Amino acid sequence: MKMKRREFIKGAVGSLALASASGAGIANARTVQALPPGAVGILYDSTLCVGCNACMAACKKANDKNPEPVNNPGTWDNPQDLSASTLNVIKKASVGTGEVKDSPSDGYAFIKRQCLHCIDPSCVTACPVSALTKDEETGIVEYNKNACIGCRYCQVACPYNIPKFEWDDMYPEIVKCQLCSHLIEKGGISACCSVCPTGASLFGPVESLIEESRRRLQMKPGKAYEYPVGSIDSGETHSFAAPHYIRHVYGLEELGGTQVMYMSAMPYKEFGLPAFPKESFVSMASGIQYAIYKGMVYPLVVLAGLVVMVKKNKKSEEAEGHDQQQGGDHE
Repeated sequence: MKMKRREFIKGAVGSLALASASGAGIANARTVQALPPGAVGILYDSTLCVGCNACMAACKKANDKNPEPVNNPGTWDNPQDLSASTLNVIKKASVGTGEVKDSPSDGYAFIKRQCLHCIDPSCVTACPVSALTKDEETGIVEYNKNACIGCRYCQVACPYNIPKFEWDDMYPEIVKCQLCSHLIEKGGISACCSVCPTGASLFGPVESLIEESRRRLQMKPGKAYEYPVGSIDSGETHSFAAPHYIRHVYGLEELGGTQVMYMSAMPYKEFGLPAFPKESFVSMASGIQYAIYKGMVYPLVVLAGLVVMVKKNKKSEEAEGHDQQQGGDHE
């Protein structure tokens, strides 16, 4: 059974319609976004982190992810980085002899790697089918596996190298931190923050977290202060001596800002956090991205639609051949 000309044209038209719908999603994603009034996020204070990895265990439990085998015995970082099974990871950075906690010279410190939930996210812009979206109320960048076509453009677009792909799965998905939105919907907070014993990972409204970061930058080093634990409005606090903070909150301005922000006493470059401009890549390159999508993504979507149609046609052809063979056997 061969594909008829009418069927081919019909399939092409359907694929073009899909491409047009994708184009509409791209146009919406290209709009430079502002921080939603009810946006929530995390303030991670590296000086409070003791590297206990409780946040990693809680994250895996909350998101039903399996533990990873120890592939690098004798090293602190296990696993080495984010993966399809690890949505957040605590990594250790050392300078010189690495003997003194949070010292810029001959010191060490911890850093938490997870999705930063950009205010103007490149991954959302890059996705041609709106599988990645930014919640209008919370600002959380969420992933819809049912919409994803597996193009992995989000991986290329993310300046922080966050989204991962399930290469070993028969039905792979993109994996990234979604700030435990399923827990937030029920009135909870991100799992990593709920178990952090020192308050290094602090959950709350972004505006409140920004105010808290400003308070900490005004603290006198060596003097004891109360630090909120879990959620910024939990009422639970611990007392710690203020460190010599770097006079910059990472994520407050980088690429338009992020909803997960960092504070540290060690230079951010030691953690591998790039120095980015204030303007987002979406804003800077929206015209270029649109031209790329218009010239490349649409034909790919059309081709994908035709491939699906050909596969369906092949299955029908095999089924028809099987029926004819059975008919011949009966004769």
